[in-house]
Amino acid sequence: MLTQRSRYALRALIFIARSGGVAPVPISVIAADQQLPRKFLEAILLDLKNGGVVNSYRGKMGGYRLARPASQISFGEIIRLIEGPLALVPCVSVSAYQRCDDCFEETTCVIRKVMLVVREQTADILDNTTLADLSVDRVAA
Repeated sequence: MLTQRSRYALRALIFIARSGGVAPVPISVIAADQQLPRKFLEAILLDLKNGGVVNSYRGKMGGYRLARPASQISFGEIIRLIEGPLALVPCVSVSAYQRCDDCFEETTCVIRKVMLVVREQTADILDNTTLADLSVDRVAA
């Protein structure tokens, strides 16, 4: 399940992408427009900055801008940065593989086979949906 933290991150980034990218967007503007708690948003944006998704600028005209074009930032990247692996079970994770504790035989496990398909299709959708795809229309995130 997508956490509130990921939803807030996505909403903030879509808002920043829609701003045009010329001037940094102040955190107060993002929080007010998206009705997000400022302190929580600060922590999320710090994670996104550390992950190379946004750049921050200090001062009176400071704020946040995307670190790369919106077309190069996928939902998959954002969710992995905030949540971790997309896989529902560790044995199908690409980045954090771990054998399930109660697994008898991984190669014949039908649960693993289904979860692998779920992870692959989820990753395909999220990795092929970028901020640019959703920054065109001013529809509520």
